[in-house]
Amino acid sequence: MATRKMTYPPEGLNVTDFVKRPSLGREGREIRVRANFFEITSLPEANIHHYDVTITPQVPPLLNRKVYQVFEKSNCNNKAVFDGRKNIFTCERLSFEDSATFDITLPEDDGSTSTRRQPRVFKVKIKKVNEINMEELQRFLDGKAQCSSNVLTAIMALDVLIRHKPSMQYVTVSRSFYTREGSRNLSGGVEAWQGYYQSARPTPGKMMINIDLCATAFYESGPLVNVVVKMLGKQHPDDLRRGINERERAKLEKELKNLKIRVTHRGEKNAKRRYRISKITPQDAQRTKFDDADGHKMDVASYFQKNYKRLTYPHLPCIVVKTDNFLPLEVCEVIEGQRHFRKLNEKQTADMIKFTCQQPNIRANKIKMGFDTLNYRHNEQMNKFNMEVLNEMATVRARVLPTPTINYHPSSKDATFIPRDGVWNLRYKKVVTGATLGSWSVLVFGSEREYSAHSVQNFVRELVTTCSDTGMNISNKNPPILHANPQGNVEESLKQAWIRAGNAAKSKPQLILCILPNTGIQLYGSIKCAGDTVIGVVTQCIQGRHMLKAGKQYCANVCLKINVKLGGTNSFLAPNQNPFLHEKPSILMGADVTHPPHGSNRPSIAALCASMDSRASRYAASIRQQASRTEIISDLADMVKDMLKTFYQTSGKKPERILFYRDGVSEGQFEQVLNEEIKAVKSACHSLDPKYSPTITFIIVQKRHHARFFPIDKKDSDRTGNCYPGTLVETDIVHPVEFDFYLQSQAGLQGTCRPTHYHVLYDENEFTPDSLQTLSYNLCYIYARCTRVVSLVPPVYYAHLVCSRARFHIRGDNFSEESSTEGDEVAFGAVKPELLKVMYFM
Repeated sequence: MATRKMTYPPEGLNVTDFVKRPSLGREGREIRVRANFFEITSLPEANIHHYDVTITPQVPPLLNRKVYQVFEKSNCNNKAVFDGRKNIFTCERLSFEDSATFDITLPEDDGSTSTRRQPRVFKVKIKKVNEINMEELQRFLDGKAQCSSNVLTAIMALDVLIRHKPSMQYVTVSRSFYTREGSRNLSGGVEAWQGYYQSARPTPGKMMINIDLCATAFYESGPLVNVVVKMLGKQHPDDLRRGINERERAKLEKELKNLKIRVTHRGEKNAKRRYRISKITPQDAQRTKFDDADGHKMDVASYFQKNYKRLTYPHLPCIVVKTDNFLPLEVCEVIEGQRHFRKLNEKQTADMIKFTCQQPNIRANKIKMGFDTLNYRHNEQMNKFNMEVLNEMATVRARVLPTPTINYHPSSKDATFIPRDGVWNLRYKKVVTGATLGSWSVLVFGSEREYSAHSVQNFVRELVTTCSDTGMNISNKNPPILHANPQGNVEESLKQAWIRAGNAAKSKPQLILCILPNTGIQLYGSIKCAGDTVIGVVTQCIQGRHMLKAGKQYCANVCLKINVKLGGTNSFLAPNQNPFLHEKPSILMGADVTHPPHGSNRPSIAALCASMDSRASRYAASIRQQASRTEIISDLADMVKDMLKTFYQTSGKKPERILFYRDGVSEGQFEQVLNEEIKAVKSACHSLDPKYSPTITFIIVQKRHHARFFPIDKKDSDRTGNCYPGTLVETDIVHPVEFDFYLQSQAGLQGTCRPTHYHVLYDENEFTPDSLQTLSYNLCYIYARCTRVVSLVPPVYYAHLVCSRARFHIRGDNFSEESSTEGDEVAFGAVKPELLKVMYFM
């Protein structure tokens, strides 16, 4: 397949507000991979007509599409495509003038949630907005024009065009559509559906369609009684004959609220009408009463026996629809295609991971099947718009970057080595700087019957030996051991452990090692909240089952965490592998924002982590709360100032250069980030000293995208079938002119690796592609808590960990999904200042 030569915009032509790609990198071994992008070989040549559509009364997109279908048959003749909300795009002018209003009647059996018997009448108001110049889109792709609003609308029109037909045929969520074919039961009345994601993407010289697999959870359809059996963890509908208890009723009410159902007791015609569950009756069908047509009190079970049939499950409650209309569970069916928005439980999550975890060759084949299902070639709308798509995945140029050399303590065997396939072990290796641990205690959450003194002491002995062998100095090898009730006062138990540690060692406690009986989030969260925000001591949690095994490999992993939590350093890159940090005093920063669960008004949490030495092995953190669901970091200037001060206190130097990696920002927010967050970084520097102006490079790091790479040659794939760590793509599927690249730095574990997308917004340090790509890749080898290369740069990884930890800093919370949806008045505890200077979050 012929490849298009990369063209760059002429010097001086301002085609982007962000950094232009300076050139292409050369480091590494050149290979070819397939990427899940399909080239659009023919774009609409004529202008596309853009219309604004308003449908009243307002209804959800699914019903909007039904209204549009009726409108289309009489007015558009397949010349138009609709986004389900506000936009219509046509390849020819519509027959009316610039605006018109139509009355559209939907028949009674439209499948809406309405219970009206009469057909519904909608007003469809259409108004011409603009004509989209497609020639300007091509000039943008060729690097000869800016990304104007016309270009963005053109890309949106192509997106709507490829989505229009699937949206009419399948269950659609944003840019993905789902089919029940090949679905998997996830237990609890929930099933996983396979989906296909598609998006029109601008790339150098051409438009492409990114197609990927996706999956999401749906409620099982069918008889509501069968779904209830699964939700309550029963084996058979007969298990419900005696009714349910109050706890089960409350669980059901929460699970079933807003679920759409149809009834089966009133014939075919009424089966098309849909209802939405509002609640569940507190009593069963025999005791739930209402006034009949004659004004007499009657219970639901008797009413159904008199008018329809005797109920099989009279001891079950009824569902309530509309205004106190009661329906027995057994006459209801759950309608297919309803998404499950609630958080999946542990088992459901594990089953979903198995369902979505596809080996690269299987994923590639399924993507090809998705392409065939989309059937662009026989898409009437795309043919009318003169749009054609190549039916083969793009073959893309890539490079495999060289593996860096990692350094441990000079006394180690193989103190300096090059890892193979992105993985290594700690055998015969010592950490670079071993922390000293003298004042500590062990807090066992469980009775001595569950965890005997012998098993706890055996584990402590193995952990102490492993930590000593790995280079830590454990001056107190017999810490006091305490037992506590997992359901008791966790904060008080930790305080007692803290006191015992201090008394035993006659010095300030450094660590409390906690043994946990289960993986429950409640106990873990309470420990972290008390340790981080109340007592100010490092905590290390251990699962009881791992403690009983006392495995050396497990102890080595725990040692890595404890060492950095106490101020030690595990490994580092030699100066020639990390010149950016060694040539001048320089600081790496990583920022992330985490948002509360769906439906909650709690604050969002912003975290900033920054390196504290020229080896980028020690980090400090800064945390802030901000308005719920706000992505831009509102207090970034103060957070940066905190980090710059800590860097100066730690190293005695002011950073002359800042390399800032920012996670979690979508493309639509790039400009806002450029205007606000980079300004905040500069403001922080000037507030410390008006003359202090370090050079700044600002990079967006994205993991939420759908680009995947598949090796073509077997010698370019690892044992999992993935590309090797260090596979980098900076041509063919990247931005037409801006400085971005995809880097798959991690080794494959299971499934298909997701590369990380790095996009440079601002660059005063004048990085070459090679210098930035190599630095970003090399850093992924010195993530402190494991002995394998990770998928994104450590400063961002650490910021993500800090955000996750901050979820547990709410006083008195139970850290469950239910608590997270309550009121927004919460008391976040602040992490103790001394902990923020060490890597307490590991």
